[in-house]
Amino acid sequence: MQHNSKLGRSFIQAYGFIALPVMLLAAHGTQAQESILFIGNSFTFGAGSAVNFYRPDSVTDLNGTEKGGVPALFEAFTEQAGLQYDVYLETEPGSGMDFHLDNRLAIINRRSWDTVVMHGHSLLDSAKPGDPAKLISSAQVLSATLAASNPAVNVYLTATWSRADQTYPATGAWAGKPIDAMARDVRSAYDTAASKSPAVKAVVPVGEAWTRAMQTGVADANPYDGIEFEKLNLWTNDHYHASVAGYYLEALAVFGTVTRRDPRSLGDNECAGFELGLSQQQIHALQQVAFDELATAGHVTPAPFVLAQPVAAVRCLH
Repeated sequence: MQHNSKLGRSFIQAYGFIALPVMLLAAHGTQAQESILFIGNSFTFGAGSAVNFYRPDSVTDLNGTEKGGVPALFEAFTEQAGLQYDVYLETEPGSGMDFHLDNRLAIINRRSWDTVVMHGHSLLDSAKPGDPAKLISSAQVLSATLAASNPAVNVYLTATWSRADQTYPATGAWAGKPIDAMARDVRSAYDTAASKSPAVKAVVPVGEAWTRAMQTGVADANPYDGIEFEKLNLWTNDHYHASVAGYYLEALAVFGTVTRRDPRSLGDNECAGFELGLSQQQIHALQQVAFDELATAGHVTPAPFVLAQPVAAVRCLH
């Protein structure tokens, strides 16, 4: 779908000459529009939070379910950064990559893609929690299929987060282990999948970014015993899916990995975070966590500038 640079226009209309430095900086980094497809499940479309309904008209949902989700956050980030992406998503609740291989290839293969961001089931295998075999094999086949349509495709695998509901209750598959254990196991599986798939350029360390947020005091590590004062809860009320803050951190990690831009360059008044109810302090903290994790992974370098701040964040609304 062709975008109309709504954020850019709203900046100019709202701030006049104040927006000019922002737009000039953005224009300097503008690149030719390229396509990006997100393949995933509820962790992609933002189930359990307002992210599910965020700007669905800014992206193309190939299944027609009118989801916005993390792809819409990515679109908002890139537009504010002066980058041009044509953003699509293809999702199915509770699915792994094997589902998309078996049921959605006709939809996925309607065109070739420049970039694809994808992930499997949060348990790695819904029938065998923690078993990486199905994820590794399906990632290998799906990435090869994408590369057959476009040998230059850049595929990124998103390593998802530790689920509190699988860690703290006695019935959980990671019961009795530290909260970061599930994220480490998931990351290990994705690393193996990436090593077997030449089209995969990198693993997006979302789970590790969540862990870093907990370890640095930005987020609470255990929602079952209450949320500590001034800390974020990255999970929603099912302790499984993400909250707005959790999906926002996911989107920042994807943005930084795919574009190699410092997430902090979006600034404390980044519009999507404001529209979703995050404070400037929370936006700043989550951007810092994302940068620190991505810099550790070698995915980004510090930004030479930060976008000029709007006079009033409320003017992000349009």
